[in-house]
Amino acid sequence: MDRDGFWGLVEDARATVDDTVADPDGVADALTKVLGMAEAGEIAGFGIELARLQVESYRWDLWAAAYLINSGASEDGFDSFRGWLIAQGREVWDAALTDPDSLADVVDEDRPEGFEGFDGEGMLHVASHAYKNVTGDEAAYWKAVDADAPDTPDLPAGNEIDFDDADELESHLPRLAALYLDT
Repeated sequence: MDRDGFWGLVEDARATVDDTVADPDGVADALTKVLGMAEAGEIAGFGIELARLQVESYRWDLWAAAYLINSGASEDGFDSFRGWLIAQGREVWDAALTDPDSLADVVDEDRPEGFEGFDGEGMLHVASHAYKNVTGDEAAYWKAVDADAPDTPDLPAGNEIDFDDADELESHLPRLAALYLDT
């Protein structure tokens, strides 16, 4: 599956959800259904493209944005944040990879009570779930994807950012820092 096909399926799923910012799981559920109508090879292709996007977005500047927005971000938290970012669609994704500070236009600084972060972990599993639903064999999905999916690098791309240094965060992400740092 190519990048345009990937994003087309994501947009089809997004069209069924009222508020993708607050409900990335709704996008994941809809996408699992959309993928469930595809053949196993196409579903695996979607998973490979998802892996490519995860590798491309494994960057210090984007991780710093996730750290600010979610009041912290472990490696797993950063993975889930990028799942949330995919649920926002190609336009937001491309803007965030060009300038992570653009996410200030997407997120809300007022976190509701019980807020647990901008987390789209479900988006990371849509292809494996759809594959299992179609074939009954999730293990075959991982064999198909692992053969062609890129490995995540040991370190994020770009210059390392000290997430505990408010001045450094503010210099890299001034709009997000203005929203989320107590300075």
